[in-house]
Amino acid sequence: MSETTLRLTQFAAGGGCACKLPAGQLESVVAGLVGQTSPDLLVGLDAGDDACAVRVHAGADGRGTAVISTADFFTPMIDSAYDWGRIAAANALSDVYAMGGRPVLAINLVGWPVDLLPNDVLTEVLRGGLDVGRQAGCPVAGGHSITAPEPISGMAVTGVADPDRLLRNDAAEAGQPISLTKPIGVGLLNNRHKATGERFEEAVETMTALNAAASQAALTAGARAATDVTGFGVLGHLHKMMRASGVTAVLDHAAVPVLPAAREALRDGFIPGGSRRNLDWVRPHLRVEDSALGEDDLVLLADAQTSGGLLVVGEIPGAPVIGETVAAREGATVIVR
Repeated sequence: MSETTLRLTQFAAGGGCACKLPAGQLESVVAGLVGQTSPDLLVGLDAGDDACAVRVHAGADGRGTAVISTADFFTPMIDSAYDWGRIAAANALSDVYAMGGRPVLAINLVGWPVDLLPNDVLTEVLRGGLDVGRQAGCPVAGGHSITAPEPISGMAVTGVADPDRLLRNDAAEAGQPISLTKPIGVGLLNNRHKATGERFEEAVETMTALNAAASQAALTAGARAATDVTGFGVLGHLHKMMRASGVTAVLDHAAVPVLPAAREALRDGFIPGGSRRNLDWVRPHLRVEDSALGEDDLVLLADAQTSGGLLVVGEIPGAPVIGETVAAREGATVIVR
C-alpha cells in the first residue's frame, strides 16, 4: 500500500486538534487537580495555559531559567504521512513559542495500528517531524511508541525562556490591542479533505509554519499575554485567556483573517463536530452585538484549528489587529462586533 493511494484520514474517527476532548469536559475532569504549589513552579495547571514552566536556578543573579514542558499529539487530519508528521511537530512546538520560549529538545509520541498500516508510512510521519524539528533548531531524539487502534502522532517538547518574560494566558490587561498571527479555517478544510480527498495547499502551509517569528515579535513588542489557537478555536482560546486574566475581549469579526477556501467549506456544510462543541461551550460567556452575524459566522470563529497562530494581547508587526481588551464586562468574556 503506497502513500499515494493510502488515505490516512480514513483510519481515525477525528483528526488533528479537532479530536481534543471537549473543553467543558476537560475542565470538569481536572477541576479537582488544580492548586499545586511549589516555589519554582511558574506556570501550572490552574489557568489552563499552553504549557507548564518551572524555574531552574543557575548563576549568581538568582533569576535562573524557565524550563517549559509540553506534549501534544493527535490522529491524522491529512492523508499525506509526511505532512501529518510536519504538522504534528509544528503544533507541538507551538506551545513553547506561545509561552515565549525556545524549544531545545523533543521526543516522539506514537500510537500505531500495526496490523493496518505498514512501517514505511510511520517512517514518513517521523521523517516529517524530524524535518520540522531541524527547521526549528530543536533536536528530535527518541520517544515512545505503542500499538493502538488508530494512528496517533505527536511530540513532548522541552523549551527554555526568560522567567521574567514568559507569555501567559492570565496576564492580559485592559486597553490593549489583540493580534492574530495566522488565518483561521483549517478545521473546515481538514474536514472537507477527510470527506472528499481534496487537498488544500494553503491549509498545509499554515499548519506547518512555525510560530517562532511570531513569538519573538511578541516578546520584542513587550507583550505579556498570549496563547496559540488550536482545538478550541479563536473564541474558545480567547475566552480562556480573558477569563484567566479577569478582563473582556471585544472582537471585530471582520478583521479576523480567514483562508478563502474555508468560507466555501463552511457554505457547503463541512463543519467539524469539535467546532460546534466549541461554540456551545463559549456561548454562555459570549455577547454578540452585530445583529447581522449568523450562526455560521460564529461557528467559523469557533472553528477547531490545528497548529494555528498566536493570539497575542499586543500589536505585532505584520499581524492583523482583530480586537481589543477592555475592563471585565458582567456575563461576557468575549464581545463580538
